[in-house]
Amino acid sequence: MLSSLFDLLQADGPVLADFPEQISDTAAEPLMCAIPPRHDEGVHPAVAEARAIGNAYERAVAEYGNRIGVSREIEATQVADAITAFVKIVEGADWKEAGIPGNPMRVAQDVRGYYQTAALVLADHSPGAWAGENWFYQQTETGRLMLKLRSVLKAAGAPQPLWFYLSPGDRPV
Repeated sequence: MLSSLFDLLQADGPVLADFPEQISDTAAEPLMCAIPPRHDEGVHPAVAEARAIGNAYERAVAEYGNRIGVSREIEATQVADAITAFVKIVEGADWKEAGIPGNPMRVAQDVRGYYQTAALVLADHSPGAWAGENWFYQQTETGRLMLKLRSVLKAAGAPQPLWFYLSPGDRPV
């Protein structure tokens, strides 16, 4: 690849070159993470799920540090409360009155970081690129809730930056 790059430097003018190798982020399989069983039937499944992985999150922070986890806007102890606020919005509450504990975009990033940090110790292998994100949005209750929240806020006419950045831009609305 590097020699091909140097060959392009010798060309006159702009060059568009096709290479036989392709790099794709869509091939990443989601992580296979066993989420602890649900114990509290009285709460939304996403809230119960977040509570269930709390110990895994703490073990991951102890082992790897908190590089991608919670703390931009909320603390780990507030993740279940944030998810509860998101559930209220999906169920019809006004987003301004749902009790989101901070800037919704940053809270959503912290929630995703909480899960991806916990996944470091829940998975039994080193994940590939995008595997943690695919696991979060495809396999977890909270990830699916976040995608639904994005759609609900868009349909409700919330400001575009509020709903758009709740998940990566390439995720469907």
